[in-house]
Parts: sequence; structure tokens; C-alpha cells
Amino acid sequence: MKTAVITDSTAYLPKNIRNAHHIHMIPLNVIFGHESYQEEIDINADDFYDMVKEGGELPKTSQPSIGIMTEKLEELAQEYDAVVSIHLSSGISGTYQAMVTAGEMVEEIEVRVFDSEISCHMQGFYALEAADLADNGATPDQIISRLNEMKESMNAYFMVDDLTHLHRGGRLNGAQAFVGSLLQVKPVLHFVDTKIVPFEKIRTRKKAIKRITSIFEDAIDENGQYNACLIHANRPDEAAQIKKELEQEFSNVEITLSYFGPVIGTHLGEGAIGLGWYRRS
Repeated sequence: MKTAVITDSTAYLPKNIRNAHHIHMIPLNVIFGHESYQEEIDINADDFYDMVKEGGELPKTSQPSIGIMTEKLEELAQEYDAVVSIHLSSGISGTYQAMVTAGEMVEEIEVRVFDSEISCHMQGFYALEAADLADNGATPDQIISRLNEMKESMNAYFMVDDLTHLHRGGRLNGAQAFVGSLLQVKPVLHFVDTKIVPFEKIRTRKKAIKRITSIFEDAIDENGQYNACLIHANRPDEAAQIKKELEQEFSNVEITLSYFGPVIGTHLGEGAIGLGWYRRS
């Protein structure tokens, strides 16, 4: 059985990485005024943050159409027997459910859809693992089983400079404790049951980042091997410095540097920093 791997643009896997691992990508969209851009195709992260600064406000976002998804599945059916499609958390986007629907509409290929329950490069870790397994002849069931195994140790925490973007976009749950102090805190957030929820209220950016790294430090077992990712919203130097410090302390963790691209950046705002990890072995 020949299995293809799809993910969406919010995994933020660079094109050369996707090509090297034979990962197919379906873009989400960002909409500035009347102009719609396909993420990672028509617009990249650098362009996005420049446009936000010029325009003065964040755009809107939209999930891919079912038509685009069915078209991709029909295309893959010419070469593959099955697809494993990995998407950002169903609690913050309808993309996962749209692919489930598309898979039911295309009968020529077996479609297995995986809810990462997370996003960004943590979602990308799932796609990379699935692609490597598919290249080695794993069945869709075997791939999904491994992804669920990874999920047991998958964690991510992030901070934002301003909660209003998440709040306005309806992507923040359990926010009552923060209402009235949106501008006074640098909250640490995480995913719980597919949704973004507050973890802790912290007063300064420096302390929020320190709290995230301390959670990471407590979670790492010196006898394990881990993959981690430092993710930033237009703060490459700051993220690279945190990555460097963590690498000096943890020789058993392979850390990737990634970014919050246009769609996720729309909801988090510039300045967000995240750290995610899972136990590889």
C-alpha cells in the first residue's frame, strides 16, 4: 500500500523540507481587506508582519475549501492508495472536519484524518514522522497508531504580548479570569482538549518566557530523547537566543527554530513566543 501524507500550511514546514519528505500541503488563507492570500504560497511570515505594520491591523483568516481538498485527494488517488492527513487542532479551526468531509466524498482513495490537537511546528513533527513511516512502507493504521503514541508526550506552551487578538477571534477559551486585565498581563497559554486555554497569568514578558522554559526543564527526563521547537512571531533573535541556552543545558533534546506564520500570527499577534516538545524515545 502506498500512502501519501498531507498537512496544512499551519505546520509551517518550509517548502524544501516538505519536498524532501514528500509531504503535500493545503494552505489556509489570510484576508487583508478584499484580498485573500494562500499562506505559505502567496504570502510568507516576513511579508505578513510587514503588511500588518503598514496596514495597522490584523487580517482575517479562513480555512481551505472542501473543493480544494477534494481536488488534492483526487490528484493523489492517481498515484497513492491511501492518505494520512494531519491538521491543526479541531478546536481552533474547521480544517480537520473539512478534510473528514472531503475524504468521504472521494471514494478512489482511503483517507485517514488526524487531529493534531495543536498547531505550528508541533503539528509539523507529526507530519514528518508520518512521512518517514510512509516512505518505509507503514500502513495508515500503523502511522495513526504512532501519531497517537507521540500525542501522549506532546506539550506546548506559549505567551502573547496582547490577548485581544485571540479573544476577538474566539480562539481563547476559559478567558473570564483575564477579562479586564488583557493589557496588564503576558499570559502563558496551552492547548487542552483541542482548545487554547490560559495556563498562568504573568506580569512581564521576561517572566512569562522564564515560566515556559521552567515547565520544559521540569518535563525533560535525562534518560529520554526529545524533539523540541522554539517558535516565534517575528522575534527571530530572541527565539534563537532561548534555543541556544536550552541546547547548552539539554544535550538529549534536538531543538528546531520555527515561526508563527500568517494564519496563527493573526490570532496571536507579533511578539508571541512558544516552546513545544515530545519524547522521541
